[in-house]
Amino acid sequence: MRSMRHAGASLALSILATLPAWAGPNDYIRLPTVEYGEREIDFKYGQQKNRDGSNEAATSLGYGMGVTEWWFTELYGKYKQAPGESNNFDAWEWENRFQLTPTGKYAVDVGFLLEIERPLDRSEGYELTWGPLFQKEWGRWQGNFNVLVQQHILADTKFDTELRYQMQVKYRAAEQLEWGAQAFGNLGQWDSWKPSSLQEHKIGPAVFGKVKTGMKQAIKWNAAMLFGVTDATPGTTLRLQTEYEF
Repeated sequence: MRSMRHAGASLALSILATLPAWAGPNDYIRLPTVEYGEREIDFKYGQQKNRDGSNEAATSLGYGMGVTEWWFTELYGKYKQAPGESNNFDAWEWENRFQLTPTGKYAVDVGFLLEIERPLDRSEGYELTWGPLFQKEWGRWQGNFNVLVQQHILADTKFDTELRYQMQVKYRAAEQLEWGAQAFGNLGQWDSWKPSSLQEHKIGPAVFGKVKTGMKQAIKWNAAMLFGVTDATPGTTLRLQTEYEF
């Protein structure tokens, strides 16, 4: 009986590892720049409607600070609401962003991301997300492009090491309200991409804003409505990020 339970658990884990690994509905664009001494409380929320008609959501709350002129670190508590279930704690995440080039000195600003996530489900081990962050400005236009690798270590089953991307473009009309677009994608195994129909790609309009509340205090926010480009992508995703900087 025990061997049957172990076999069933192994089979379930194997099936889960082969399911589409969607980017979290509250995933967000990482920036390569760091503000030394800045502290922030960061809230993120996202909700997506899957192709089968079900809904799921994700929320996270974090506290971060610019430790040096080139290193920003933040700790998050993450919650997940799976289809048909209540909102439950999902993981702890430690994000680190490193600014590799002085802001505006070169044609492209370059940074690097390293995230370490510890899921509540210990069988998933640790999730690592890492890769370069790029930012380019053309007058009032700003573009971002990130290439990220995501892998699991010390897990009870094998997970693909996936290649993901993030893209953003915005027109900086006024600090209080800006507009643009965001896109997120997952190509599959980093060295053996999935067929295009099985890849995840979502894109849509985005808005951005900043409201100053004091000498060195402000509330920044951005929101986007994203639409799935392939059948392997959730149909629609609504995401929101709000930061209180001080």
